[in-house]
Amino acid sequence: MTHPPSADPPIQASESRSRGPQTLEAAPPGSQTPGVQRLGDRRHFRLAMPPVSGTLRLRLVTVCLTLTAATFVAFCWLLSVGDYPITLPEVVQALAGYGDAGTMVVVRELRLPRAAAGLLVGLAFGISGALFQTMARNPMASPDVIGLIQGSGTAVVASIMLGWTGGLATQTIGLAGALATAVIVYLLAWKRGTTGYRIILVGIGVSWMCTSATDYLIARGGQFQAQAAVGWLVGNLNGRDWGQVVPLALACAVLVPVALLLGRLLRTLQLGDDVAAGLGTPVQLTRLGLMLTGVGLIAFGTAASGPIAFVALAAPQIAQRLAGTAWPPTLASGLTGALVVLVSDVVAARLIPGGELPVGIVTGVLGAPVLLWLLIRANRAGSGG
Repeated sequence: MTHPPSADPPIQASESRSRGPQTLEAAPPGSQTPGVQRLGDRRHFRLAMPPVSGTLRLRLVTVCLTLTAATFVAFCWLLSVGDYPITLPEVVQALAGYGDAGTMVVVRELRLPRAAAGLLVGLAFGISGALFQTMARNPMASPDVIGLIQGSGTAVVASIMLGWTGGLATQTIGLAGALATAVIVYLLAWKRGTTGYRIILVGIGVSWMCTSATDYLIARGGQFQAQAAVGWLVGNLNGRDWGQVVPLALACAVLVPVALLLGRLLRTLQLGDDVAAGLGTPVQLTRLGLMLTGVGLIAFGTAASGPIAFVALAAPQIAQRLAGTAWPPTLASGLTGALVVLVSDVVAARLIPGGELPVGIVTGVLGAPVLLWLLIRANRAGSGG
């Protein structure tokens, strides 16, 4: 995360002008690298061109690089799984554009859309969960707890059961349902502004209302309609194609950089609304921007794969403990979510010979212990009620 550099002491400014244009400004006395200050696990840097400064946390950088490598391995592993077995070196060759023609067709045409969907869905869910948990200062404030995923599911099930598609695809209906639920939660939580605590309480209530409506629609629907609805509700990557991947990829290309840029303002919100406002942060505007960004990520992700359970809840908490930070790190949370979805999809494809489970079943089994652990930890800390 970068931010505008603070004003330099006059002597440093004069020295910098006397030496002419350069990439790094002179380091303070005692530092080993020009433009870099060391403080424990952190490295503070300051650049003259472009004029930015920031802090690098070595452990966080190491965790992100490790997660990136592990995610790439899981991505290739998923591409190698199927009725036509392919080795990992052959998968890498096919991705690079050379190798056996049959292998390239299987990897790039048949399996790549599914793997790309899993990668992007996990990235979107992990980042969205990190935004909501940090904004609300509560590890329980994830999109699948405050009703956004449930609202998307209710909209899709209603369109299947009642035939109210209006010519729209399932992905579009799911996106509209998530956005509508977010608006309802935000408006109901508004009282001279919103707080993370009210958003959680209102979101939990809206979540149960959406779940009840979904159960009612499934109960009154026909057998085939109910099967189609349940198949989407558990979260599934089977049969994904580029028509479902491309909109999610475009959304991630826009919203992920926005989420990273909002990181500094997000951290000031952790100090409390009064302190954040005193530091010059537009609290309500920042919270609205963070909420819209998180809703957009979770809505496009859910529209592409269905409501994959517990990824948005568990991934930020796993990333926070790996990085050793006081809040869920945004990028590391997204990489953790991508890794969890890809590995879970491999398990779903391999668990039952001759058949494939929906990935949402596997993430639900893995995520339930994380939820129980968070509740137990909250109770031990005296905040669990």
